Amino acid sequence: MSITTAHLRTALWLAELGLPVLPLRAGKQPFGNCRACTRSACGDRPHMLAAGPCACPAPCHGWGAATTDRDVLTSPAWTRAWDRAVAVAYHPGGAGLTVLDLDDADVVAWARQTLPATKTVTTTRGEHWIYRGAMRSVNGVRKGVDIKSTMAYAQWRGPGTGTMTALPDAVRALAVKQPTPVRPAPCTVVAPAAAGGPCPHRSPAYLERGITMAEQRIKDASDGIHRAVFRLFLAVLSAHGRCGCLTQAHIDRLFTVAQEKGESLRHCEDAWTNARTQLGM
Repeated sequence: MSITTAHLRTALWLAELGLPVLPLRAGKQPFGNCRACTRSACGDRPHMLAAGPCACPAPCHGWGAATTDRDVLTSPAWTRAWDRAVAVAYHPGGAGLTVLDLDDADVVAWARQTLPATKTVTTTRGEHWIYRGAMRSVNGVRKGVDIKSTMAYAQWRGPGTGTMTALPDAVRALAVKQPTPVRPAPCTVVAPAAAGGPCPHRSPAYLERGITMAEQRIKDASDGIHRAVFRLFLAVLSAHGRCGCLTQAHIDRLFTVAQEKGESLRHCEDAWTNARTQLGM
């Protein structure tokens, strides 16, 4: 297949270097999910909210679509996307990298005084500082500063200058925010109806231990909070969702701790719905 666009040529070069890439459409945003994949109808991909894999041939799922596979990048669906693309993006975490997105001259000056030097790339308003090592992505760690690594994408703006250095503790520390009181939004999902028959649990304490354990594991999750929440919801529903013991109060507890961890109400509701769907409930 002939390579007809500059963006695709750049993408193939980056893929050879080990950077998972994806096209960006007008507005420099990923291409939206196709009709078959919208609202996680496809089950998404293994590393995203729900279990997969998704067999969609199009560049769906934002950063989750990023790939180094030449056959995928040059497939008909992707070629059509490259023809419409305005830029190339990559998934830093997928390549074991972290991008510190510095949005203006003031925060660039702050970084030069505060952080270890590394490879830098000039952007429209500031700079990207690229470190070797992956971490969780967090926006707004301070005014004008975003961290883009796992479960995020960064626009490719050229190879940059300088020598890439190891991800320092000072950057990791930026992602550790002081806890603030959270007032979780009320959930709109409901507890599953009882399937009938005797409850298999030995005592109410069994359910309480299960909910408490799920709460603690969500609190302890360090990376991939979407995946952690889905897996814990799936485990709770699998063990307690068919006998009628699981109440709205239990669901509220799980949603509360997930939202305190930074998960949105929408993601909680989607994870709960996907877990029920996977279990046939």
